[in-house]
Amino acid sequence: MAALPLNDDYPVRRAPVVAYALIAANVLVYLMSPQAATAVWYPPDAFERYCAIQDYFMFWGAVPAEILGLVDQVPHAVPECGGFGDKPVWFSVFGSMFLHGGPLHLISNLMYLFVFGPVVEDRIGKVRFLALYVLTGVAAAYGFALTDADGTMPMIGASGAISGVLGAYLVVQFRSRVTMLVFGVIPMRLPGWAVVGSYFALQYLLYVTTSNAPGAGSGVAYAAHVYGFIAGVIAGLVVYRLRWRSGTRLSDVY
Repeated sequence: MAALPLNDDYPVRRAPVVAYALIAANVLVYLMSPQAATAVWYPPDAFERYCAIQDYFMFWGAVPAEILGLVDQVPHAVPECGGFGDKPVWFSVFGSMFLHGGPLHLISNLMYLFVFGPVVEDRIGKVRFLALYVLTGVAAAYGFALTDADGTMPMIGASGAISGVLGAYLVVQFRSRVTMLVFGVIPMRLPGWAVVGSYFALQYLLYVTTSNAPGAGSGVAYAAHVYGFIAGVIAGLVVYRLRWRSGTRLSDVY
């Protein structure tokens, strides 16, 4: 990414237990996955390790044709690797949110969750934040699937759910200022609404340009980012509406 968030100036008043637990869960899942050097229980042979990685992603990743019910289970992407057992397709929608293709994929996602997650959790409460994260992640997975209904490649990554967090942030705490590290070396302090708004604009641009160019995709599920963000905005607005109807302040919600 051209820019990564470093911090938000909103003073979080309660320990962001859920956001930090989600970060820890993502890290733990990655360290136990076959592409991590720490997972020494997987075969050391290069081809066998490669097959283990393919098995892992095909088994736990959200495959569009599967989650839409068009096929029971997509065959292995690499026939030479053999099979990977009966897949719990319904669970792959949730499991895919905790899978990452490599350390850079993991770190870039978790930087956004680390900066924006605690703010949103503090503003809407722990239970609602967890529900928002999971539900926007599901919305992102199905949104991506609907744009590629016949797709047989698994979608992995927390970015759909994290995009949902950014969408909610745009509603509940857009007045903050966020320090971004641009091009990896230049710190810049920008309005929160500008950071998350430009994120969405870029993801939407990449989505429409790559989806209209067959074979030109980058392998990144931009559609999931777009639909996750939109779901997060809707969820943020719903929380505000509930606050207005109940007469409670958003900061009092746990």
